[in-house]
Amino acid sequence: MRVVLIRHAHSQANLAGVLSGRRPNVHLSKEGIEQSKELARRLGDFLPHQIRISPMERCLETISPWLNKNDSSKTIRPKPIIDHRLTEVDYGDWSGKKLSVLSRNKLWSVVQNTPSQMYFPKGEGILEMQTRALESIHKSIDKKAKAPLVIVSHGDVIKSIVAACLGMHIDEFQRIIIDPASISIVDFSLAKPRVLLLNDNRAVVTDLLIAKKRPANLLGGGAGK
Repeated sequence: MRVVLIRHAHSQANLAGVLSGRRPNVHLSKEGIEQSKELARRLGDFLPHQIRISPMERCLETISPWLNKNDSSKTIRPKPIIDHRLTEVDYGDWSGKKLSVLSRNKLWSVVQNTPSQMYFPKGEGILEMQTRALESIHKSIDKKAKAPLVIVSHGDVIKSIVAACLGMHIDEFQRIIIDPASISIVDFSLAKPRVLLLNDNRAVVTDLLIAKKRPANLLGGGAGK
């Protein structure tokens, strides 16, 4: 099964340089609204196995243009499932504060260099976030399903999932960049997941998602089909 990981589009909090976390009523910015429309074009016309999204408003707003898109095939996509395991990190006391201010906090270096040791004041730990996110992925995967699983979540959540798929320790997850409205695709059809696409903001991904199952890893990197 292929898993499509979508970060929500540019938000009002992104525009303000604020760490919004789980604060309610954080919507897409004007830029984010345009990104969500472009995302609908890039996803194209396919029928997913499931669509699972974070409960934060900006995630539903991001995927709504695609859900409401009138494709030539009149594809009726499944209703999104709200999955609280995919929600934003609980940043606790850091929520709602300017990133420029937080970057001067003594704990900032922990977040950047040893995030496995970071527990946000009155919030959750980064390892706790990764654990719940991976639980959502693994319990939602149906290896018999031919259609992909679509996930709409947040930057740190998706970074933690990708890091695990690449066999990286969570302390290395800051090496991964996940931009607003980006698409990453992971193939879970074999014993070890394989990253097919990472942090893409340009490509139309329909053909990749409906392509036949890729063969096992080949010497030399594969045949490119």
